[in-house]
Amino acid sequence: MIHEENAGKGSAVNAVPVAKSPFTHASTSAQAAAAIGAIPPVLKEFNCPLCNTLSYSLNELTKHYEECHPGSVVPRIVVLNINGKDCEVLIEPHWTLKRALQFRLGLTGAKHMCDRGVCGSCTVIIDGRPVLSCTTLTVECEGKAITTVEGIAANPKWKPLIDAYCRWDAMQCGYCTPGFVVSAKALLDRSPNPTEDEIKEALSGNICICGTYPRHAQAIMEAALKLETEG
Repeated sequence: MIHEENAGKGSAVNAVPVAKSPFTHASTSAQAAAAIGAIPPVLKEFNCPLCNTLSYSLNELTKHYEECHPGSVVPRIVVLNINGKDCEVLIEPHWTLKRALQFRLGLTGAKHMCDRGVCGSCTVIIDGRPVLSCTTLTVECEGKAITTVEGIAANPKWKPLIDAYCRWDAMQCGYCTPGFVVSAKALLDRSPNPTEDEIKEALSGNICICGTYPRHAQAIMEAALKLETEG
């Protein structure tokens, strides 16, 4: 049940949804599942990050670097577990996880905004903890479980969270919304029945320029209640 301290006047519990978004879990889930399914588990093509020349093996790409980019660091292959799926990713050693997700795996949910670790729009979950992907090196993520907003949207378990965000219209431009949803999921994993103060603390690293902060708390508390009810 929702904590009693949340049931007072002006709390998220007693608020009324201000709008209903045209977006639904069904549409977001299908798009997310398609994006995850499109990721090949094994690399068969190797595009040079410097000139986009196509090679068909890492050895061929290495030879290309020796001939065309002498002195440059040759990319390497890392194996990442993304949304429960292992996949090979060709990266340069300095690449952040956000860059690898966007430019190598086609997962654009973790947004590029500040690129300085201050806005939270690129948040992902690594081994159960919300992490800023713009300040995390991809090479640090091997052997760890990474969950992106696509993985949350594609998982039927989290339908109440997506639906609650739509029901409360907890977004305006929507650019920051994936980061908020990921932070909310991480919170509900560790605290299925959060107080409003816990929600505010969990979302304190996420910035919304449009100012939809109250709606996030309302959506998360509604989702928590439905998740508890549905078991």
